[in-house]
Amino acid sequence: MRDLKTPALALALLSLCAVPVLAQPAPANAPKRMSLTSYSFKDGGIIPDKYTQASEAVPDSPELSWTGVPAGTQSFALIVDDPDTALQKTTNEVLHWGAFNLPGTMNALPEAIPDTPKLPDGTIQIMNTAHQAGYLGPGAPCCVYHHYTFQLYALDTKLSLGPDATRAQIMGAMDGHILAKAVLVGRFHKPMK
Repeated sequence: MRDLKTPALALALLSLCAVPVLAQPAPANAPKRMSLTSYSFKDGGIIPDKYTQASEAVPDSPELSWTGVPAGTQSFALIVDDPDTALQKTTNEVLHWGAFNLPGTMNALPEAIPDTPKLPDGTIQIMNTAHQAGYLGPGAPCCVYHHYTFQLYALDTKLSLGPDATRAQIMGAMDGHILAKAVLVGRFHKPMK
């Protein structure tokens, strides 16, 4: 009978000792996670027509802001694509916006960034799927929502590429230099006619 009680007692004592270890809070100096938000739309929400191809005018790029930037960030890269629509016969996603060398001191992009390859702050915007520099508003046809992913990368360097770079070249140049990534997703489809 004594042999049965000893293992049970040992197991009970062991579980009591393990609880404080598991319940400890994270250290105060734990790194913050970088996050990306927008006042233009909420994460997972519907992107308003003003920022899409449903607009009568050329769509504006939405406002973006971010927090939790890691130490050592020298620049940012932004990739906006639609993973729900792949180009015919390729694995490429539809690129709606590609920009890199955003200054590492930035924490926001205002609404309506000009569609020019080079911005005064050193940011470079590449050609989107429509073969234009800058932002291409979402344009999914009615009536199934597509998910538009805004991906912001904090980098420990600036990229030695120009406005003629492709999405694949940007991704390749970032490899080994990514300090953090934040993602914001918006949904859109054109209204029924």
